[in-house]
Amino acid sequence: MKNIRNFCIIAHIDHGKSTLADRLIEKTNTLSERELQAQVLDDMDLEREKGITIKSHAIQMEYERGGEKYILNLIDTPGHVDFSYEVSRAIASCEGALLVVDATQGIQAQTISNLYLALGHDLEIIPVLNKIDMESAMVDEVRDQVVELLGCDPGEVLAASGKTGEGIDAVLDAIVDRIPAPKGDENAPLQALIFDSVFNSFRGIIAYFRIMNGTIRKGDRVKFFNTGSQYDADEIGVLKLKMSPRDELSAGNVGYIISGIKNSADVKVGDTITHVDRPATEAIAGFEDVKPMVFAGVYPVETDQYEDLRASLEKLQLNDASLTFEPESSLALGFGFRCGFLGLLHLEIIQERLYREFDMDVITTVPNVSYRVVTTKGEVLDVHNPSGLPEPTLISRIEEPYILAQIITKTDYLGNVIKLCIDKRGVMRGQNFITQDRVEVNFDMPLSEIVFDFYDKLKSISRGYASFDYHRTDYRESKLAKLDILLNGEPVDALSSLIYQEHAYDFGRRMCEKLKELIPRQQFDVAIQAAIGAKIIARETVKAVRKDVTAKCYGGDISRKRKLLEKQKKGKKRMRQVGNVEVPQQAFLAVLKMD
Repeated sequence: MKNIRNFCIIAHIDHGKSTLADRLIEKTNTLSERELQAQVLDDMDLEREKGITIKSHAIQMEYERGGEKYILNLIDTPGHVDFSYEVSRAIASCEGALLVVDATQGIQAQTISNLYLALGHDLEIIPVLNKIDMESAMVDEVRDQVVELLGCDPGEVLAASGKTGEGIDAVLDAIVDRIPAPKGDENAPLQALIFDSVFNSFRGIIAYFRIMNGTIRKGDRVKFFNTGSQYDADEIGVLKLKMSPRDELSAGNVGYIISGIKNSADVKVGDTITHVDRPATEAIAGFEDVKPMVFAGVYPVETDQYEDLRASLEKLQLNDASLTFEPESSLALGFGFRCGFLGLLHLEIIQERLYREFDMDVITTVPNVSYRVVTTKGEVLDVHNPSGLPEPTLISRIEEPYILAQIITKTDYLGNVIKLCIDKRGVMRGQNFITQDRVEVNFDMPLSEIVFDFYDKLKSISRGYASFDYHRTDYRESKLAKLDILLNGEPVDALSSLIYQEHAYDFGRRMCEKLKELIPRQQFDVAIQAAIGAKIIARETVKAVRKDVTAKCYGGDISRKRKLLEKQKKGKKRMRQVGNVEVPQQAFLAVLKMD
């Protein structure tokens, strides 16, 4: 056990974690040249297309130094704030972390929040400056930033390049020398923490674990601590790029177990595996339950695919534990699920994965956050959906969730960033200068204001330099109104939203204009209205497609034309009473992209 090292790589987006992992794998000859490719651990097509890591990936490497063999278990983690739950799980199963900082960009918001996560678990931190081969690298400046942040010696900060492979040997040596070997007793009762799982249609559910105490052998009878279900360990092994079976694994190791589990409710990320005949007395403290930030309804396009969608979401939840869902129904869309996501990118990724991995085409409603409603009787209700709001006469007050936003930007863009936050109802908490030209600002803001386009706008006004991180703080009272969209007098519940009163008129007007472009013309006039309660605040009309009935009248009295037009008008009126308006999928998505 003294020769095992478990570590993860943490950093901000695009600071080169996956590329650095490639070099470590290459240096330890873990994969043959034929298997090596760029970002080898990103195995989803989506990850390659978007150039981001979505899942934490584990791989075991063997490293020889001075005649001794070391086993290095590496977990590569995502950098985006929406996947910080993945990072927290990777950190819980390691003893050390490589903190990677891009030498061309310096410390960013995610660098700091991931660092605090790691320090909270008492991990040994090895700071690494990456991309030192770039012409724009500011090695000395960024090294000073890291020293100031960590309070370490400048000599402890390693410089490397994931692209050229420079400095990788020093990183490997530091992993062996600085990261402590795992603690644990091989002879104690088995305790293994599940940190991830995947669904395989042939072999059932495969759980990935880290053994804290004890030893597991192939064929052992094991049980899951929290769910109490028992299984045989048909196959155990370690994670190379592919799975590599072993006969036994002992404390300190990271591996996988296949036991033919078909029911996804039996495996929970954060659960403990132990032996049936000699169980551990207590479970390992797993991860705290994740709190979804953004809610959206997900509905199947064909109503008879409801059960298929449920099965797909359950399988996807095995692989992405931060997804939560519960059934709900809507007048316009039928039966579906109310899903909770960590952010808009997370929502987009889930929608795409449902389509690619399970062939499920879904309609997603307007994302919103959960509000807390206090009724006149003093009851407190959690409202995830505007249609779940009680009657206005029964509401005493509505509270909305607030976040603490931490933004790091160059001083040139500070004015623009502050203006953006104030426009989004932010209240400034403080600012401090990290270096002469980099400043960190903290704002209290309503979560609903950052859900839509805040991140995109922040990137545009700062030319991509500002980085953003946030966490939930509390609920505060707010003046909110329920904005309904009516088509021909019928409310479309999938388009209704809870919105700050002073923004409602403007938002309603823009929404009507946008829908006018998107709703196809019918044989009759379609009235699009935005309403708060019984008060209409905006209206647009989609004109009818009509036949020129007066074309055959040439000359003669005007009353002949009028008679034909009156007859057409009556027909249109009758048609409007029976006709209904189809809302295209683009309309639901367009609401998100309104600038």
